[in-house]
This record gives sequence, structure tokens and C-alpha cells, in this order.
Amino acid sequence: MKYFILKKIVLLIFLVIFAISCSEDNSINSSDEELNEWVGQMLMVGFRGLEIENDSQIATQIRLGRIGGVVLFSRDVALGYGTRNIQSPWQVKLLNSQLQSHAKIPLLIAVDQEGGYVARLNDVFGFPETVSQQYLGDADNEFMTTLAGQATARTLSEAGFNQNLAPVVDLNINPESPAIGAIGRSFSASPDVVVRNSAIIIDEHRKKNLITTLKHFPGHGSAQTDSHLGLTDITTTWQNIELEPYSQLINMNKADVVMTAHVFNSNLDAEYPATLSKKIITGILREQLNFDGVVITDDMNMKSITDHYGLESAIELTILAGSDIIIFANNIVYDELIAEKAHKIIVDLVKSGKISRERIKISYDRVMKLKSQYLIN
Repeated sequence: MKYFILKKIVLLIFLVIFAISCSEDNSINSSDEELNEWVGQMLMVGFRGLEIENDSQIATQIRLGRIGGVVLFSRDVALGYGTRNIQSPWQVKLLNSQLQSHAKIPLLIAVDQEGGYVARLNDVFGFPETVSQQYLGDADNEFMTTLAGQATARTLSEAGFNQNLAPVVDLNINPESPAIGAIGRSFSASPDVVVRNSAIIIDEHRKKNLITTLKHFPGHGSAQTDSHLGLTDITTTWQNIELEPYSQLINMNKADVVMTAHVFNSNLDAEYPATLSKKIITGILREQLNFDGVVITDDMNMKSITDHYGLESAIELTILAGSDIIIFANNIVYDELIAEKAHKIIVDLVKSGKISRERIKISYDRVMKLKSQYLIN
């Protein structure tokens, strides 16, 4: 009898220990799942295809929660020919619907639709013609800019996009700047003209519940080279006035998202380009200009980053600098597994202690706040 009672006591102790162990294991698993979700919301990637199959890499990564946003393009730069994601209005609308159908948390679906030279949704594919920001800035006419903003917002909304990677608020300090002034992407060299026209464009997008993106912080308009092609040093050309559009639009509550530039300015940071610089993103944008919204990187595949930094190093630096969403446009070079690789790198950085969970949670909270304002009813 005593043996039987003793056996029951031992069994009970074992069951209690097992239950505690299971509880701890579930806690760990839950913690891992939580981190995976947080990290996924920090990644925006590009992909190939006019439509997606259920078993495609992009659909799989979305279902696994490793992607919080996608960016679409009209041309496949890596291949040098052919279409990428955009063929016609009905095709794009169907593609965007397919993408969202795989997401537990609504995706950010973004496109560069500035107007003029940079308009992925253009008349070649059956979309309305657009004018450049320089055209609108030269006219500086409220009615004209309003009509342009309405047309762009309507085009994006009808096609199923929810984020425009525009407007460009770079000042046209160097009209020959290959990535900005030379192709008509800046409204003006005047901060007032830039702010006035940008605010109109932003308001028209907000009427359609579309997120806008101010770019390229802290200013790309004085650059003499293109950061797509290599290191862009603006140390001797950049002017403090280039912060003015950001300062004014932030104070006017017109800044949903700010995109960083891969430009180097030794006067602002003697070691890192803006996208990787805590001095610029946290020190200037967040602390000096009081921006607490979402910071998104420019494409991390640009040579100004890839020629000088490894993938893990670039990801670690930009997160520590203060970026919330990291873009891998996957177009200059193409890597079908980039989302999986980037997600794993960030998770490993957290588990190794190089980046804290709290830092990731801050970005997750910013992204979810943005989505709750525009995408989640």
C-alpha cells in the first residue's frame, strides 16, 4: 500500500514537472513566433511575375509572415528586358489581390509613381499619362497639382496599391544631378514650392486612404552621381536647407513615411551613408526633426550599399540606425530567396544579442500603427 502511494506521488511530481516544462517550451515557441512576426513586418521585397502561384516563393514567404510589404516594378533591370510585374490595369489589380490573399496581416503594396520619368504605371501599359514633379513645380499651380494628385491616387487605388513611394522632396540644387534634377524628379530648388506641392499630392492620396513616402532623406538633390551605381558623396554639395521640406511637412503632419538616401556626407557622419547612419536617422530625423513615424530604406540592392557592405552588416547597421522597413527591391540583382535570407539574418542578430528584441518591437509597433491607420479597419 505504501509502495502504491509512493508510486502515485512520484508520478504526480513527474506530471507537474512535465507540465511546467511544456509551459516553458510553449512560452519559448510563442516568443519565437512573435519575433518572426515582428521581423516580417520590417521587410519589403520585390519579386518576378505578372501573377503568382500558391506554391511560389513570394506567396510562401507571405504566408509564413516573413514579408510585411512588396514593391512592384514595370521593368526587370537585372534581366535588362521584358516586363516585371506590370502589364495592364486589370492584371495589376488581380496580382495585388492575389498577394493580399496570402497575408494574415495586410501587406503594404508599394510602387514608385512620382509622375513623368518615374511612373511604373504608365500609358504604355494602359494607365493614364502623368507629368513630372518638375513640371508641376515650374507651374506651381494649386489646381494643376491637385488634378495630378487626384489622378495618381485614383490610379493607385483602383489597381490595389496602398503605398506610393512618393513624393520626392529633394531640392533641385543641382539641375544636372543624374538621379534627380536631370530627369525632372524635383519640384523645385525652393523649399516652399516643394512643400506646397508635396502637401497637395499627399492630401489627395490620403483621400483615397493611400500612404505616401517622403524621399530621399537627408536630401539627394545636390548629388553629382547616382547611388544606384556606386558611392554618392554629397559632403561638398549638400546644404542644410535640404532638411527644410522634411521639417515643414513633419510639422504639418504630412509625413507618413520617410525614405532614407544612400548618400554619404562626412559633415553629418564621417563613417556611414545616411541609410546606415544613427547620427542621421536617429540624431537628425527623429531627434532634431521630431519624426516618430516609419523610416524606410531605399533599395538595399543599390551599389552604393552592396559595393561596400555585406548583407548582414548592412541590415544590422540600418536597424541600429533607426530604420523600420528595409527594402530589397530585388531588381538591380535578383535573389529569389532574399526575403528568407534577410529574415533569418535579423532573427539571428536578435538571438546573438547584437540587436535587442525591444529594438525590433519598436519598429514593429510603428509599422502596425501605420497599417492600422490606413489598411486595418
